[in-house]
Amino acid sequence: MYLSFLHLNPSSAMVQKDVRDVGAMHSRVMQAFPDVLDPTSKARSHFGVLYRLEYSRAAGWVLYVQSRTKPTWAFLPQDYLVVNDSMPASAVKSVAGAYSSLNEGQLVRFRLRANVTKKVDTKSSPDGQRRNGRRVPLYREEDQIAWLVRMATHHGFKPRQVVIAAAGASERVRSYLGNKTLQGVLFEGILEIRDPVLFRAALKSGIGPGKAYGFGLLSIAPV
Repeated sequence: MYLSFLHLNPSSAMVQKDVRDVGAMHSRVMQAFPDVLDPTSKARSHFGVLYRLEYSRAAGWVLYVQSRTKPTWAFLPQDYLVVNDSMPASAVKSVAGAYSSLNEGQLVRFRLRANVTKKVDTKSSPDGQRRNGRRVPLYREEDQIAWLVRMATHHGFKPRQVVIAAAGASERVRSYLGNKTLQGVLFEGILEIRDPVLFRAALKSGIGPGKAYGFGLLSIAPV
């Protein structure tokens, strides 16, 4: 597994386009990986690609990309990344060793930007077929926390401290797909690993819907 760090140049017209449209950002990220020959296999799933776009006043736009295959970022336009002495424009590191060394009971800091939703209109139709339904966002903080707790039970961890990023810098990250806005919630805090096998699977595969559009990447760091 590899984790890429990309410091985006806010003056670039292409960056401005990509950060406004998750479809464009998805296409940009996937250019770092080779073509998939199997027509039945989706490239994002095939290469295990997850990404998260973040904004802060100190760093500006930062893109994190995780993948099973090592990406190549040389294709990016010359002005796409920031080049200065205080922060590298890009970096790629292996996280396989860090993931394999995780243990039951271990506490780690985490960050997760998730598409926090629930499905409605899923009742069976008159012919007995269960409807797929549609996803609607959860807006109340208590519902968002409850969603994370439910996800945690399926992914081998327990939240110990959870903070939902307040309105401000995090709100600069919007997820537009055509004329649709996708709801994103940024969770931060400390979690306890309960099942290392399930937890590693969550790190590799992501959590929740919208993984092609910048949601679901679970990032961890030592406490």
